[in-house]
Amino acid sequence: MLTPQKSIHYEQYEFQKWKSFDAETIVETPVSLTVNGEVWITFMCTPIHLEALAVGFLYNEGIIEEMAEVADVKVCEHGDNVDVWLNHAAQQPTSWRRTSGCTGGVTAVDLLAKPNISLSRVNFVVEPDAVGRLVEMLFESQSLYRETGGVHTSALSDGEKILVSAEDIGRHNTLDKIAGLCLMNNIFPEKRILITTGRISSEMLQKAARLNAPILISRTSPSSLSIEMAERYGITLIGYARKHRYNVYSNSQRVGL
Repeated sequence: MLTPQKSIHYEQYEFQKWKSFDAETIVETPVSLTVNGEVWITFMCTPIHLEALAVGFLYNEGIIEEMAEVADVKVCEHGDNVDVWLNHAAQQPTSWRRTSGCTGGVTAVDLLAKPNISLSRVNFVVEPDAVGRLVEMLFESQSLYRETGGVHTSALSDGEKILVSAEDIGRHNTLDKIAGLCLMNNIFPEKRILITTGRISSEMLQKAARLNAPILISRTSPSSLSIEMAERYGITLIGYARKHRYNVYSNSQRVGL
């Protein structure tokens, strides 16, 4: 079975001197997704929470709506394939588009189409200082990052605490894992806030909308298309979030402005 980190040795040059180190690095590996006996795609991912990754990806792509549709999901003995059996037929999309994700994610969702999700009427408000506290809690949940570095983390919060978190070398994979963990563990809070270390591009925004999260917080920047989509979906999009500072790009009424 594959592991999420691997032991390495490296040499470091600093101030005209060499030093040797033993350390751990994050694993990136191909893992295929098989649906009803047919290979659909191959993820480039960190091999942890692979069942959640597969289930969440199918949910975020609109293939399934609830866990009851999944008859079985399991990772193969060698860890390089996740086998999902649904209790109904599923048509593999004929066209996958490569996303802007850091390890080359794919989606069949038309990100430019008129959204069928609207969170504009979700009117819960968080205190302005709560955003910084949520970012701090996200950092505290980064167990794999502390061991290896080089990994993204996303988390789902109800505004008070972290309910579920996921780490992966691909930022888009973390939101698929969040979706899968929520479905598999029946975690559906009334208030939903997503926090991530990854840049917010269009597919990240789409996955947040699919998770019905009206607030999306990132440690880094949004893209122009994600800002446009946030306006259309009614999502409060926050970027460059730190403990005492952040930028609000859409629907700022939810953070008390």
